[in-house]
Amino acid sequence: MLANAGLGDTQPIGSITEESFDRIFGVNVKGTLFTVQKALPMMTAGGSIILTGSTTDQMGTPAFSVYSASKADIRNFARSWALDLVGTGIRVNVLSPGPTSTPGLLNGLARSGQQEAMMAGLIAKTPLGRMGDPDEIAAAALFLASNDSSFMTGSELCVDGGYAQI
Repeated sequence: MLANAGLGDTQPIGSITEESFDRIFGVNVKGTLFTVQKALPMMTAGGSIILTGSTTDQMGTPAFSVYSASKADIRNFARSWALDLVGTGIRVNVLSPGPTSTPGLLNGLARSGQQEAMMAGLIAKTPLGRMGDPDEIAAAALFLASNDSSFMTGSELCVDGGYAQI
């Protein structure tokens, strides 16, 4: 089961609103929690819960602190739920993509009015020198869903071209 929830606004600390905070945490944290909770009764031993995280849970991100904090909560869910699920045979892990060419990211960059410069900045900070492809993220999700990852729980798999790793 893949619990994929994520939205965020670029807002520096002085301009974060309560409404924006509630919306981001409501979707990213509350949405993930209750999605997993509703699916859990249908899961059996050998099942895999995959939570969509973000490399922002590991690093500071200017004007993106609320999103980053929400994804840090997702990372902690995996650690805590792995302990909650001891003895059930159900695994829980986080898949954290780095800069990936998705419509969400590209549209967000376009709204900034500085899409080319921002993409160039992301690529420059990625040791592999490019944006990720959605198929690469999907392959990592398939790995986490499969028995090939049967000895993983409470872990975070970063598929980020080294963006947050080096």
